[in-house]
Amino acid sequence: MAPSLPSPPPFFPHPPDWARDGLAALAVIDPDMARIEQTAGPLPWRSRPAGFAGLLRTICGQQISNQAAGAIWGRLSAIPGALDPAGLLALDDATLCGVAGLSRPKAAHARSLATAIRDGTLRIDELGGMGDEEAVAHLSAIRGLGRWTAEVHLLFAHDRRDIFPSGDIALAASVVHLKGLAERPKPKALAAYALRWQPWRGLAARLLWHHWRQVTGRPLIEDGLPLAPPGATVPA
Repeated sequence: MAPSLPSPPPFFPHPPDWARDGLAALAVIDPDMARIEQTAGPLPWRSRPAGFAGLLRTICGQQISNQAAGAIWGRLSAIPGALDPAGLLALDDATLCGVAGLSRPKAAHARSLATAIRDGTLRIDELGGMGDEEAVAHLSAIRGLGRWTAEVHLLFAHDRRDIFPSGDIALAASVVHLKGLAERPKPKALAAYALRWQPWRGLAARLLWHHWRQVTGRPLIEDGLPLAPPGATVPA
C-alpha cells in the first residue's frame, strides 16, 4: 500500500488558479519541483495582510524560527493598538520587549516602520503598483527592514510571482536537500541558481519552504494555528 500523503489542515487556503497554472509550468521547467507536492502534500497558500500588520509580522520573523516568531506575534498582536502605527509608537520597551518578547533591535525596527508609514516616507499603499525591484528598494530603504524582509513581505502579502529571497537560510537548506548539492549556497550563488525557475521564482520559494517543512518535520501551521479560511478578514 502506498504511504498516505500529508494533508494541509482544513483552513489552509488552496493556491489561486494562477498559482496552480504556475506550478504546472514550474514542473515542466524542473521536475524536482513537481515531486515536492507528491511527497509533502498539497502546497498550502500562506498569505499575510498587505499593510502595516503584515510588515510587522515579517519583522517578528527576522533571523528566528517560524515557531518563535509565531509566539512573539501572538503576544504582540494581542496588545491593544499594536497593529496600528500610531498605537505601536505609543508602546514602550517594557511592553514591546517585556510583554511581546521582541528584542530591542526588533522593537526599534518596528518603531522605524511605524514612523516611516506615519510620515509618508514609506508609501505602503503604492507597493502594488511598483515593479518587483522598485518595491524591494522602497521597502528595504527603511531602517530595520532590509532585502529579506521586503522580499518575504512582497511574496506573502502581494503574491509576487517572481521574487526569490536568496538570503533565506531555509531556502538554501531546502535546495541542498532537494538537489543533492555538496554545500549550502551563499545568497549570491542561490540567486543565480534560482534563475532557472523564472518567471515563477516566488512559487519555487513557496515550494522549497514547503519541502523543508516536510523534511524537518515542522507542522503545516503558521503562528500556532492553521491559516484562516478563504474570505476571512485580517487587519491591514
